[in-house]
Amino acid sequence: MKRYIIISMVFLSTSCLIFATPAPDQLGPYAVGVTTMRMEDPARLDPETQQPRPLMVEVWYPTTHLGTQGRKNTLNDFFLGGGHPEFSKAMALAFQSDLEAVNKTFKTISYRDAPVFEGLFPLVLFSHGNGGMRSQNVFWCEHLASHGYIVVAPDHTTNCLTTGLAGEIIFFSDSKEARAQAAKDRPLDLIFILDEMDKINRGADSRFRGRIDMELIAAAGHSFGGYTVAAAADLEPRIDAIIPMAAVGNDRSRYDSPVMILMATEDDTIKEKGNVAMRKYYADSQGPCYLVEFLNAGHYSFTEMYQFNPKYGDGCGKGKRITDGTDLSYIGMEKAFHLINGYTTAFLGRYIKGIRTYDAYLNTNHDPDEIQLKTGG
Repeated sequence: MKRYIIISMVFLSTSCLIFATPAPDQLGPYAVGVTTMRMEDPARLDPETQQPRPLMVEVWYPTTHLGTQGRKNTLNDFFLGGGHPEFSKAMALAFQSDLEAVNKTFKTISYRDAPVFEGLFPLVLFSHGNGGMRSQNVFWCEHLASHGYIVVAPDHTTNCLTTGLAGEIIFFSDSKEARAQAAKDRPLDLIFILDEMDKINRGADSRFRGRIDMELIAAAGHSFGGYTVAAAADLEPRIDAIIPMAAVGNDRSRYDSPVMILMATEDDTIKEKGNVAMRKYYADSQGPCYLVEFLNAGHYSFTEMYQFNPKYGDGCGKGKRITDGTDLSYIGMEKAFHLINGYTTAFLGRYIKGIRTYDAYLNTNHDPDEIQLKTGG
């Protein structure tokens, strides 16, 4: 039976606080810690490494006041601590940007390897896009952690831009065969991570012992990650709710789980065909469902890509509408992130934590010039 966490204004001690229900579009009451883990799935042989499938995983979580006295996180921390020429080369080729330059301006609020706040926190998985990386949605992962979630994002090995494993650099492979293999591997990666986080919660990593609520689990993903979380939810009943962004799966077996779909009207990457599939996914849903359509957004409006290159692709800077070919200034990242964080945090607060007062936020269009909102179920 699902348990819900109801949050109210009760002060227990300086080490264990329960906060008033926070506004979903504002940072939550917790400071944020972040740490990197390496996991290996002995049940699967990775075709690239010919070893048990390896995954580099980032974990964001609520931290204590003591945690904020530590070292602030940087972009370089996601790339073997920075200083590796292969990462800089991959960044230059993929994003036409310099890793060291971006590292100086990259916005992040978390603290590296900070202590974990006392308490029991729901678990949220995040799956990156095709050729993306576990650090592509830092703004979102940090926001959720500030609201009392433990957020776990893997690099899907060989389908991420580049990842470092024990000194070995593994690059993105986009061949037809590699893409088909990734479609199989990605959902299984998330299910494996759930198993590992359960072990960690039981004491495999003392920092997180007893901190992870394995009865309250959600998954979100961008682009290929949207497909991934939809497929994983079909396979894994422990996943209670999903948030696909800028793509969904083609087939479906679970229709009644809560879902919030984020899509961009002017998505020039998945095109109108992809958007039609997202609308159909919403229409076919039988449980609580939300479709948040960003009218002036593109594919990368849901990511950090603007931090790497303000003109990276559709969703960053200026472009052409796929609907009529006219000029378009995409929604600004600050406004986009505010809306993304608000709707998704309210959704998870309602359907993972059971906070019914978030219904008012979920059923309101908070920016009619930028959003078309549909609700059902």
